[in-house]
Amino acid sequence: MNESGPRRPSWYVSLIPFLVLIAVLVVVIRLFGSAAMDGGSQVALLFSAGVAVAIAVIFYKAKWKDLEKAIGENIHAIGSAIIILLLIGAVAGSWMASGVVPTLICYGMKVMTPRLFLFSTCIICAVVSLMTGSSWTTIATIGVALLGIGTAQGYSAGWTAGAIISGAYFGDKISPLSDTTVLASSSAGTPLFTHIRYMLVTTVPSISIALIIFLCVSLSHDVADAGRMNQVCDALESSFNISPWLLIVPVVTGVLIARKVPALPTLFLSSLTAGICSLIAQPEIIWSIAHGGAAGSAYTDLSFADGFKGMFISFYNGTAVDTGNVMVNELVATRGMTGILPTIFLIVSAATFGGVLVGSGMIQSLTEALTRRIKSRTGLVSSTVLTGVASNMMTGDQFLSIILTCSLYGKLYDKMGFEGRLLSRSTEDSATVTSVLIPWNSCGMTQSTVLKVPTLDYLPYCFFNLISPLMSIFIAAIGYKIFRKEVSAG
Repeated sequence: MNESGPRRPSWYVSLIPFLVLIAVLVVVIRLFGSAAMDGGSQVALLFSAGVAVAIAVIFYKAKWKDLEKAIGENIHAIGSAIIILLLIGAVAGSWMASGVVPTLICYGMKVMTPRLFLFSTCIICAVVSLMTGSSWTTIATIGVALLGIGTAQGYSAGWTAGAIISGAYFGDKISPLSDTTVLASSSAGTPLFTHIRYMLVTTVPSISIALIIFLCVSLSHDVADAGRMNQVCDALESSFNISPWLLIVPVVTGVLIARKVPALPTLFLSSLTAGICSLIAQPEIIWSIAHGGAAGSAYTDLSFADGFKGMFISFYNGTAVDTGNVMVNELVATRGMTGILPTIFLIVSAATFGGVLVGSGMIQSLTEALTRRIKSRTGLVSSTVLTGVASNMMTGDQFLSIILTCSLYGKLYDKMGFEGRLLSRSTEDSATVTSVLIPWNSCGMTQSTVLKVPTLDYLPYCFFNLISPLMSIFIAAIGYKIFRKEVSAG
C-alpha cells in the first residue's frame, strides 16, 4: 500500500453512505411516491455523496482534489449515455408525431385474436414497449385498455396485469429507446447494441416460456368480443393518418441496428426520418404542435415555418394530441427531450455519488467484502442477480439499483476476466425486471396504482419478470455464450 496516501475506509464504514442513502430514500418515497424521480431521489444521492465526502476527508485524510477528479471521470464516462438519452426523447416525440407508433398500435390490435387474449396482450404490450422504449407508458395506456377488455372477457385482473407487465418489461428491456437499457449498458461500460444483442440470450427464452403459459391459459378460456379495442383504433385513425408507408421508419431503424451502426447516429437518423415523415403524413398534427396545441379544425395549410417549428417541438417537447378519447390522449402524449431531463439529473447525481465512493476507496472495500467468497462464474452472476433484487428492495428505485449493482461488481468482473456485457445483462435480468414486483418500489407503486391491481395480486402472473433472474443464473451455470476476455501475454 502507498504509505503516504490516505487510508482506505473499512467495509463497515464504507457502508454508512449507503445506509444514509437508503434512509433518505425511504423518506423521499414516502413523501413523493412515484414522483420521487422528479428530484427527490437525486437530492438523496447528492446528500449521501456529501456524507461520503465528510467521512473520507475528516476521518481518512482524503484530498478533495482526488475526490473531485474521480467525480469528473465518472461524469465523463456517462457523457455519451446522456446524449443517447436526449436522442431517445427526440425519437419518442418524432415517432409519435409522425404517426409511426399509432400505426403500429392499430395494426397490432387488428391482428389480435380474441381467443388468444393473454397471449396477444403480452405480444402487443411487448411491441408497443419495444417501439416506445417505455414500459410505464405502455402499461398506463394500452395496458389499461387491455385490462378492461380482459375483465369483460372473464379473466382475473391478476392474470391480465401479469400478461401486460410481462410484455411491457420485455419490450422495455431490449429497446434501444429505453432509459434503463441505456443506463445498464453505460454503467457497465458496454456498447448499447452489444448489450441488447447479448440480452437476447436470456430474454428470448424467458419471454418464450411466459408466452407458452399465457397461450395455454388463453386456449382454455372462453372469451367474449373485443369491441372496446376498436375504440382505441377509431380514436387513433380519426386523429392520425394511419399508413403502412410509415413503417419505413422502424424498418430503416432496424436496418441501421442490424448493420451495427453506433447508437448515436442510429437514433439521430431515426428521429430525423420520423420528423420528415411527420411533415408529409401528419401536417395537421405538426401544425397543431407548432401552434401550441391549437384546435386542428383551424388548420388551413402547413407553411415551411410551421413545419420546421412543429417538427423541432416534437423533438424537444414531445406531443399532445386531442383524439377525443382521454385514454388515447395519454397514449399519444410524449415529453420529448424535456421528459428525459429527470433521468439525466439522476444519472449525474449517481455518478457524483459513485465518484466519491471510488475516489475514497469505499467502493473497493465494499466490493472486496461482498465478493471475497465468489470463486466461480455461476457464483458471480448469482451474486449480481441477488444484489440487483436486494437493491430494488432497499432503495425502492430501479435506476439506483442498476447504478449501484454495476458500481459494486464492475471491477470484480474485470478482475475475473469477464466482459462488461455479462455484468450489464445480469443487472438488467434482475434490477430492471423485478422492480415492478416490489410493492414499495417506485415501479411497483406506480403500476399497481395505474392498473388498480395490488402488486401481490399480479406478482404470481408476471412470468417474464419472475423467470428472467433465474434464466440469467441458469445460462451462467451452463456457460452458454459466456466468454472470458482476451488476456495479452506479458
